[in-house]
Parts: sequence; C-alpha cells; structure tokens
Amino acid sequence: MKTAINLSNDSSVQAETNKNVKISVNNFNLFYGEKQALYDVSLDIYEKEVTALIGPSGCGKSTFLRSINRMNDLIDNVKISGDIIIDNENIYRTNDVIKLRTKVGMVFQKPNLFPMSIYDNVAYGPRMHGIKNKQELNQIVEESLRGAAIWDEVKDRLKTSALGLSGGQQQRVCIARAIAMKPEVILMDEPTSALDPISTLKVEELVGKMKKDYTIVIVTHNMQQAARVSDRTAFFLNGEVVEYDKTDTIFSVPKDKRTEDYITGRFG
Repeated sequence: MKTAINLSNDSSVQAETNKNVKISVNNFNLFYGEKQALYDVSLDIYEKEVTALIGPSGCGKSTFLRSINRMNDLIDNVKISGDIIIDNENIYRTNDVIKLRTKVGMVFQKPNLFPMSIYDNVAYGPRMHGIKNKQELNQIVEESLRGAAIWDEVKDRLKTSALGLSGGQQQRVCIARAIAMKPEVILMDEPTSALDPISTLKVEELVGKMKKDYTIVIVTHNMQQAARVSDRTAFFLNGEVVEYDKTDTIFSVPKDKRTEDYITGRFG
C-alpha cells in the first residue's frame, strides 16, 4: 500500500505520514454513452478512516462510489479512463470482479434484504463462496450481527423473516451481510436517508465503531452527518472534485468559495 508523504516536522502532519493509502484514484473519468459523468477525479482514500462524499444531487458522488467496486460495469455503454488502485492493484485491469466485490462491500440507500430469514440473509454470501459447515456459518452470522450492533436485538429470532424488521434494523442486517464477506472496504450510498432519526443515530454510531476494522466511504446529503462521522470529506460538483480535505478543515475553513456556498446552504 502507498503511504502518504509529507516532509513537515509538525506532529499532526507526522501522524499523517504514517497513514496508509488504501485507495488511490488518478485522473478517473466516466462516461454514460456520450455523456461524461466524472471528470479527472484524483484523490487518496486512507485506510481505516471514514471518507464522506458530499455534493448536490446528480453531481457524480454515487457514480464515483459505484466505480470503486465496478458496480457501474452493470450499466450499458459505460466507458472509463484513468485508474482506481486498491492495495497497489488497478481494479480496472483485473478480470476477477467477484474477488473485488468481496473485498469492497456495498450498503445501498434502501435496505435490500432477501425474502428469507435473518440468518439466511447474513449466511448467503459465505454459502455462495463455498462455506457449508454449520458451525462455521453460525460463527460468521453471530460475529457479523455483533459487528453490525444488532445481535442482541435479533439473536432470538434468527429464523424469522428479515423483512419483518424495522427499517433501521434491516439496514444494520444489510451491514452485517456485507461484513460476513470479510471485506476490507465498505461503500455506503446514503445508508440513512430512508431511516428515522433514532435509527440514523444508531447507524452513525456503528460507522464510528467500524472504522477501526474497515475503510469506509459514505455518500451523504446530510452535512451534519458528514461532519459527525467522517475523517475526510470530498465535495463533488458537476462531476468534479472541487475540494478534498480533512472534514474539520472542509467545514471550518474551506479553500474554495463553491465549497463554502454549498455547506452553508447558499446552493444545492
């Protein structure tokens, strides 16, 4: 993995020097047919941090998020140029997309559970990857549900339909399902937009705990959420990254007037 380089003697900057870059994006462009959606996106996403992607609707942040595990491959007429490198491997120069999506999990805007039990939802991925041993599956399901902070709420109803859970519980089971695949990166596309405030807070608290084990990239329209949960924030506008910095810097002393206008509600 690439390491961020900085020659300053300042202790906070020195700590930055020791951080590993998990995902390096260089001059990344994406087209839907003839329409360009992303323009020369370049940024480094650091290991075991939360990176927030903010910006108005249609600015390219979800398109960029889906590019990190090649979900955009599922859309016709998508063309890309540039590089996305994870752990020194260019993900657009590998044919093993299944391996990539195991390493880079995804949690969508709305809970997308299967019409099956809570247990079977979490065990689904491991089973598809050949794990059949009941004891091993039991351990994976429990560890994953604990990791998603929902084990205590569902441990006595694992064989009941996951669709009977509340929206917030369903979303945490979706997170558990992603964890079950033992990813290193978890992408979250507005994971709390369909949730009530209490469920939103639980997911935010969960994200804060998860970053000790995972690199997390989250798309959010909620400025307060970005400020609460993320270590770094990228502001997208019209398919470009206008500004990318530590979250405290973005929200207190943004360098670009467009960033300031957006986070203060002057547009967007």
